[in-house]
Amino acid sequence: MTDHPSPARLRWELGIVLALSFGASGVYAVVTIIERLTREAALSTQTATINRSLAERPVFDLVYQLLAFAFGLAPVALVVFLLWRDRRPHLGRLGLGAPARSNGAGWRLRETGAGFALAALIGVPGLGFYLFAKWIGINTTVVPTALDAFWWTVPVLVLQALRAALGEELIVVAYFFDRMRRLGVGPVATVIASALLRGSYHLYQGFGGFIGNVVMGLVFGWAYQRWGRSLPLIVAHWILDIVSFAGYPLAVALWPALFAG
Repeated sequence: MTDHPSPARLRWELGIVLALSFGASGVYAVVTIIERLTREAALSTQTATINRSLAERPVFDLVYQLLAFAFGLAPVALVVFLLWRDRRPHLGRLGLGAPARSNGAGWRLRETGAGFALAALIGVPGLGFYLFAKWIGINTTVVPTALDAFWWTVPVLVLQALRAALGEELIVVAYFFDRMRRLGVGPVATVIASALLRGSYHLYQGFGGFIGNVVMGLVFGWAYQRWGRSLPLIVAHWILDIVSFAGYPLAVALWPALFAG
């Protein structure tokens, strides 16, 4: 593929990638929130489940979960293919690989540490905002997992968290930013557009999910615009989803009133 595709080709490419990934999710989420709002039951009494069982028999549930993980990474593989460079760092356009002027592997530790800091910055206020949004009636009760407890449940949830982190940060941020820049869109408009896209496909959770993820998108977009690095975003997102997915049953057991429908 040419390193200098025409603007028309870039627009078509961007549209196709989003249609195969989070753009489609955003459309479905818009339809879902409309359907929810037209029910007789109030939005705050409804439930949105993220990870659910895919088969009655545990062994087939595991197989389907692993297939969902593997095929869910196909859009990530597509943007890796589209932005791959022949010279090192091969994934430099996606903000991955050793940065310029790096010595040794210390950059991995620095970027991982930045990811933990971002997770703390987003996670604690995010939980508070979710509870507030649910209290004022603009959000559903979000159930991060409804999987039964098997030996493979936590590993599968960790993998699903990784799929979400790789998909959202490499497509909605790194790839999106690269293509918008090549199309001549300014950094501020790009950050806002990326954040709105992130919020759109969380609308199935309610308006609280939309607002919270737009704010997260603004922070992550600013960080990427400043650092040009994807690893901190991936680490932060992965941590947030692991805590949400795997920690949900424990949180419900400890504070059942907070998670009541």
